[in-house]
Amino acid sequence: MIETLLVANRGEIALRIFRSCRDAGIGTVAVYSDADANAPHVAAADAAVRLPGAAPADTYLRADLIVKAAVDAGADAVHPGYGFLAENAAFARAVRDAGLVWAGPSPEAIEAMGDKVAAKRLMAKAGVPVLPELLPAEVTEADLPVLVKASAGGGGRGMRVVRELADLADAVRSARAEAASAFGDPAVFCESYLEQGRHIEVQVMADTHGTVWAVGERECSIQRRHQKVVEEAPSPLVDAEMRERLLAAARAAATAVDYVGAGTVEFLATGHGEFFFLEMNTRLQVEHPVTECTTGLDLVGLQLRVAEGHRLPPEPPQPCGHAIEVRLYAEDPAADWQPQSGVLHRFDVPGVSAEFTVPRSDGYTIRLDSGVAAGSVVSVHYDPLLAKVIACGPDRAGVARSLAAALARARIHGVTTNRDLLVNVLRHPEFLGGRTDTTFLDRHGRVLAAPLAGANAVRLSVLAAALADAAHNRAGAVVLGGLPSGWRNVAAVPQRKAYLVAGQEHEIRYRLARHGLRAEGFDSVTLVAARPDQVVLETAGVRRTFHIGRYPGLVTVDSPLGPVRLTPVPRLRDPGTEVVAGSLLAPMPGTVVRVAVSPGERVLAGAPLLWLEAMKMEHRIAAPADGVVTELPVTVGQQVDLGAVLAVVSSEEQAE
Repeated sequence: MIETLLVANRGEIALRIFRSCRDAGIGTVAVYSDADANAPHVAAADAAVRLPGAAPADTYLRADLIVKAAVDAGADAVHPGYGFLAENAAFARAVRDAGLVWAGPSPEAIEAMGDKVAAKRLMAKAGVPVLPELLPAEVTEADLPVLVKASAGGGGRGMRVVRELADLADAVRSARAEAASAFGDPAVFCESYLEQGRHIEVQVMADTHGTVWAVGERECSIQRRHQKVVEEAPSPLVDAEMRERLLAAARAAATAVDYVGAGTVEFLATGHGEFFFLEMNTRLQVEHPVTECTTGLDLVGLQLRVAEGHRLPPEPPQPCGHAIEVRLYAEDPAADWQPQSGVLHRFDVPGVSAEFTVPRSDGYTIRLDSGVAAGSVVSVHYDPLLAKVIACGPDRAGVARSLAAALARARIHGVTTNRDLLVNVLRHPEFLGGRTDTTFLDRHGRVLAAPLAGANAVRLSVLAAALADAAHNRAGAVVLGGLPSGWRNVAAVPQRKAYLVAGQEHEIRYRLARHGLRAEGFDSVTLVAARPDQVVLETAGVRRTFHIGRYPGLVTVDSPLGPVRLTPVPRLRDPGTEVVAGSLLAPMPGTVVRVAVSPGERVLAGAPLLWLEAMKMEHRIAAPADGVVTELPVTVGQQVDLGAVLAVVSSEEQAE
């Protein structure tokens, strides 16, 4: 029996595993990097061990430190979570060699499926449909498009789509660098890329006594940068006949490697019901909650029981109902999915009935698996996933509606997130009709990235922010604090307040007089009430409440019209904050890993200038227009802060 378990991971997956441990009466040990010292998973564990440093290579990828942490803390078992060392056979062996229980598949199974090329050959022998493999050096024009993939990893890292042969070498180089950073192994391979394929996967669970479950399928077709964003169970594509073939193929895959524990067999399917083996993830998946919510299973709890040697029942429960999960990321979809970092000032999702477990109430319910809380700092060192929000219920349409409503009403203040995009996806006719594929965001991304708050909502939110700011100022006044801001006995110049919203400046001019609010451009708006944190406005007879959050350099406004982020514009600008025209600023803190140009070099719009590595991904910095590189103040290996000048591209005239 397991008494104390160390989770070799961080964030929401560590908290998820701790939940099942608590339910089973198992003690918990966390590990943490210096960047995670105040993270929720550290506080939630019975004990925690520091891994010195911040970068994954120095901390969560150090098998020796993690095994030592388990021994030092008195743990008798290790759970790998997902990512980092979860699919590292050497780590699994090191855990076992230390006399600890490994809550995962055998090292041999991890190795068999970890080499993606060898795994495809093995699956072909087992009768599982596969796509033909391609070596990068052997790819020809006839093979295009192809997908470059990391042999040792997943999660979208080390993956590139190549449609032009001339782009292959650079894609391979970039994929290898990303794979080495994320998984410690730079090996990559190529396979045919199916345009508009659908990503279907099957959850498997197997014990040491020969029982192999295939626990229904999930669809994860909505992806960005080959990372899943929305997952659901069951798939709207899969009918009973296709489901039977999928489950049989998944069982055959698991049996071929004598699999034990939880795993996922991933397939790429066509709209006509054909499917091909992609890979087997020899670990728990990020999206496992949708399977739990449609079966009632505790997959982590089953992992622990299997690790203890218990038998599974002969057959798994039959799925019922529907579940949809969305991944809430700290990223900006409108800026090419750039990861964001910084402080999460507030994080509140309404209507949550369960956290890290299956909701027990009937009807439509919301589950939250979150690795952050108000005050959490989103680091540049790790994946920008903040939380998973899951809805489940009797039917797909109702589940999508309840999940969209919960997300739309959530108060998420601080870093930019993909929340608005997720709501737009859940409300999109193509999604509601089940017509999704892996190019869904490529086709609809511009529309989906649009903010929930339209132009009129922004105007009203800016007005509400200005009125709340005035109330805040009066609340702190030591003389005549009860008077409205800017009050005069006789007519005077209006109060002025300006904010930036998505880079556009909005100025509000208003007076608070005896007869109420008089705001320029808002003739039909009446002020009902104003407090520092809440403003009630009535427009053409309709009242709405606007909730205001105030933080350094940021004002947030939440209302039924949609959330709005505002940056206050100071009355007097600091000349020291101005940057030279044509400056390219670092979109996030990171490390310069490659520079492609030199000062004085002429470049075309869109040409790559340099690459930043942050959050385990490479980010290309491109020229915004044709011109000349007049400044290049960074070098390879240099650490840069958010907003640092990386390069300056000037027009030909300016450069002369």
